[in-house]
Amino acid sequence: MTTISTATRTLDQGDGRGLQAVLLDMDGTLVDTEDFWWQAEASLFAELGYALDENDRVHLVGGPMSRVIDYLIGATGVDLAPADLTVLINQRFVDLLAGGVPLMPGAERLLNTLAAHGIPAALVSASHRHVIDIVLDSLGSRHFAFSVAGDEVPRTKPHPDPYLEAVRRLGAEPSRCVVVEDAPTGVRSAEAAGCPVIAVPSVAAIEPAPGRLVLSSLEQVDLELLRSLVASRV
Repeated sequence: MTTISTATRTLDQGDGRGLQAVLLDMDGTLVDTEDFWWQAEASLFAELGYALDENDRVHLVGGPMSRVIDYLIGATGVDLAPADLTVLINQRFVDLLAGGVPLMPGAERLLNTLAAHGIPAALVSASHRHVIDIVLDSLGSRHFAFSVAGDEVPRTKPHPDPYLEAVRRLGAEPSRCVVVEDAPTGVRSAEAAGCPVIAVPSVAAIEPAPGRLVLSSLEQVDLELLRSLVASRV
């Protein structure tokens, strides 16, 4: 894990019931990169003689790369080693990032709101460190206390490890850290860690559930809403 901000924010201990932090996914949640991943995967497989469709895309969204690679090999039967296919997709994705990364609607406002109220934010992604660092050039590392990458934990999403690591580093309680996600894989990870979840689906559908609020845009997320999700858990 790499610390990417020197800003000091006070973790709220309060009465043991308030919002302590917000943990945010990256691809498809804060930055509009799910289309970039899809372009990388679909264009590569087209060159290899395989046509991927929207049904495949639903299975690919949210990572982690190991699951994506397993699916692609199983669905197409392509004769490539998983490690080689990973390198090819990652490189094509990185090439697409060269022109900059568009933020999702409401992302900058949300991050600025958290900073203005001294609420720590952590970036928790299934993407690997080198990809996160490239995206942060557009997203802005100043917004985050730190980031957790998919290749920096024993098990990445959908396992709870990434979010539990973020909670541990913050010295917080899972039930007082709201997670914002866009994909079912990430939602399962956050809920397994014991965090309340705001889901803003990007490609695959996500249904509401106890402790999970499904919204259509980050523009609907404000401080009052974040605090209410934590309050409802106690």
